[in-house]
Amino acid sequence: MELLLQQILAGLANGAIYALMALAVVMIYQAIDHLNFAQGEMAMFATFIAWQLIQWGQPYWVAFAASVVVSFLGGIAIERILFKPIHNAPILAQLIAFIALFSILNSSAGEIWNFTIKTFPSPFGMEPLFGERLISTHEAGMIGVTLVILGLLYLFFRGSRLGLAMRAAAENPDSARLVGIRVGWMIALGWGMSAAIGAVAGMMIAPVVFLEPNMMLGVLLYGFAGAVLGGLTSPGGAVAGGFAVGVIENLAGTFIPYFGRELKLSIALAVIVAVLLVRPAGIFGRIVVSRV
Repeated sequence: MELLLQQILAGLANGAIYALMALAVVMIYQAIDHLNFAQGEMAMFATFIAWQLIQWGQPYWVAFAASVVVSFLGGIAIERILFKPIHNAPILAQLIAFIALFSILNSSAGEIWNFTIKTFPSPFGMEPLFGERLISTHEAGMIGVTLVILGLLYLFFRGSRLGLAMRAAAENPDSARLVGIRVGWMIALGWGMSAAIGAVAGMMIAPVVFLEPNMMLGVLLYGFAGAVLGGLTSPGGAVAGGFAVGVIENLAGTFIPYFGRELKLSIALAVIVAVLLVRPAGIFGRIVVSRV
C-alpha cells in the first residue's frame, strides 16, 4: 500500500509538469490550430538561461523570474517574426517552420552550453517531505508551483479584460475583430504566456532529469499525451490529462510485469493512439462540427 501511494504521489508530481506542458501546447493550438513541436526546446533554452544566471551568482528566484520574462518576450518575438508572416501558408510550411525552430534551439543550446549533462538546483531541496519517504520536498514543490500558476491563469482568463479578450480571440477571431480586439496581438500574447509556462515546467523538471539540450523530449511527449487525453480545445482538460498521464505512466512502470521504467515513454504514445481511436476530441474537448 505504501508503494502504491508513493507511486501515485510521484506520478502527481511528474503530472504537474506534464500538465504545464499540456497547457502550453493547448494555448498555442487554440491560437493557430497547430501543435508547437518546438515547445519543449523553448522550455529547455529558458532553463539554460536560468542556469547561466545562477552560475553568474544570481539567486535562484531572480534567475527564475528573469528566465520567465525572457521566455515571455521570446515567445512574442517568435510569433511576430517567424509565424505571423506564414500565418496563411500551407500547413506543411508551418510544420517545417516548427521543425526548424526545434532544430535551431536545440543546436544553439548545444553550441552555447555544450551537450554535457549539468545539475540544476532545486529551490525546495530533495529531502523527504516531513521526514516521510512518500514524497520529496521538490516533488511537493512542483505540485505547489503548478497549482499556483493554474490558479493565477484561471483568475486572469476569468477576471481580467485582457484575459477575456484573449479567450474571445481564440474562440472566434472574426467576431473578436468586429468588437475591436486586436486578434494578432492576442495570439502573440498567447505565444508569450505559453513560452513562460513552458519555462516554469523546464526549471521545475530539470533537477529531476538533469539539464542538457534533449532533456524536454520525453516531457513534451507526455505533455502532448495529456493534451490529447484531456482535449486540445479544453485548457482545463489538458491540465487534468497531464496529471492523469503522470499517474498512469508511474503506476504502469512500477506494477505491470515486463514493462519496466525503460518502456515508460511508450505509455504516452499508447495514450495518444487510444484516445484518437475512441474519442479524437479528448475526454473534455468539444467536438467541432463544420457546415459544408
